[in-house]
Amino acid sequence: MNILVTGAKGQLGTEIRKCFERGYTELGVPEVLKQENYVRYIDIDEFDIADLGALRSVLGEGNFDAVINCAAYTNVNMAEGEGKDVAFKANAIGPRNLAIACEEIGARLIHVSTDYVFAGDGTRPYVEYDVCNPQSVYGATKYLGEEYVKQFCSKYFIVRTSWLYGYYGKNFVKTMMSIARERGACKVVCDQRGNPTNACDLAHHLLKLVTSEEYGIYHGTGNGECSWFEFTQKIVELAGIKAEVSPCTSDEFPSPVKRPSYSSLDNCMFRCTVGDEFRAWQDALKCFMENYKGE
Repeated sequence: MNILVTGAKGQLGTEIRKCFERGYTELGVPEVLKQENYVRYIDIDEFDIADLGALRSVLGEGNFDAVINCAAYTNVNMAEGEGKDVAFKANAIGPRNLAIACEEIGARLIHVSTDYVFAGDGTRPYVEYDVCNPQSVYGATKYLGEEYVKQFCSKYFIVRTSWLYGYYGKNFVKTMMSIARERGACKVVCDQRGNPTNACDLAHHLLKLVTSEEYGIYHGTGNGECSWFEFTQKIVELAGIKAEVSPCTSDEFPSPVKRPSYSSLDNCMFRCTVGDEFRAWQDALKCFMENYKGE
């Protein structure tokens, strides 16, 4: 297959690249890795997916069978102000262009989205058919990106994820390890709950979709839920760091963005189609800690 990976230098895009290079993931060998593939990796420094003409040219010349879109603007706070237009271009216009270009050549589009498309005030894990109601510019632009993908591409997979961390790039796990080591203590909010997701698990499932025809909207997160406080406790414990982790409320960390208080996702579509192999979040984090060598 000919496959294009966008946002290839981010933590998820880099993980996908490593999977193709190794020929396997931490969870196994998806069908796409058992065959010969030509994979092209692109990122914003090469060209902007918000440029429809350039994108059409790349997809047409490469005769691609599938596109995995990991590109996104994820600075939630900046998106509320001076980053609003950048977020709109990356999170809405970019996916729209990919959908248009993929439809023109008959390619599958695997698009990564977020739990921020929901209001975040739920009392049970959100399933794929729950009504979206984003409460931030970031969430709204990601939701519009989803809508564009559905509108312009017939062979689409939209995969919503949350609390993503991995071996490459910056993320919450690495930040909290650094703070705990440097300060010997950290204070973390206990009134926001969600699903920590290892990028290895997500990459594995995205690669499973490349050869699937089970089109639609998916939730793809680590199984089980916790608060940021509980997540940090487990990070510090598994890292073997002697540090005190104490809980606090979101009010103690003022933000221009209304962050979800409860945004856990239920991987219903994966369970009902190609299979939910996401690990329990504690097991996936333990594996990460055992294998992470620092940067």
